[in-house]
Amino acid sequence: MKRLFSLLFGFLAVVVLTCALLGTLAVIVASRQLPTLDAIVAFRSTPDYVPLREIPATLTQAVVAIEDERFYLHDGIDYVGVIRAGIANLSDDLSQGASTLTMQVARNFFLSREKTYTRKLYEAMLAYRIERALSKDEILEIYMNKVYLGQGAYGFADAARVYFGKPLGKLTLAESAMLAGLPKAPSANNPVVNPRRARQRQAYILHRMLELGRITRPQYDAALLEPLRLR
Repeated sequence: MKRLFSLLFGFLAVVVLTCALLGTLAVIVASRQLPTLDAIVAFRSTPDYVPLREIPATLTQAVVAIEDERFYLHDGIDYVGVIRAGIANLSDDLSQGASTLTMQVARNFFLSREKTYTRKLYEAMLAYRIERALSKDEILEIYMNKVYLGQGAYGFADAARVYFGKPLGKLTLAESAMLAGLPKAPSANNPVVNPRRARQRQAYILHRMLELGRITRPQYDAALLEPLRLR
């Protein structure tokens, strides 16, 4: 029996070692094929690019609260968030996803939305590279300008005009929460196509902001009661 266990342990050790070596080789090969970050640098110089200081704090807080609560704590991949999202998604389809804001920036600039292990590997490696090259605020700023938000709107400044007919700085807390809910499913869950679903998402985000201490109870109550006034 001892010999059997010894052989089994040896076999498992070889399998684990082989997998580790293959994984390392895959990472090395993939790293040599990663694109440069020139596209991101060029994007930050475009005419309509909005610096973070001009974006309302309630909007950025809403985005971080729902898209990547631990954004300022992780290094591009949030392993705690991956586990939590997997558990939460079993019972609540309004819960957060596992992709960090950094990973979403990588995908928006360089990758397709195809769900394959290869794409996920590139996404993770690009996220690490972006985190090394840029500050957290710079990454958040790029995300706020680049993400697609439905109705042909790219970036939150564009979305503020498309949905509410107003500049970014004039958004209310309720409107900010509404827009922050769009990245998950911009074409299907925006207030023009599906106002009921958009309202549910908005309420969920406001509740998360309240739980995280980003807004007060009176602010939360007032935002929930604010009528939806689309452009």
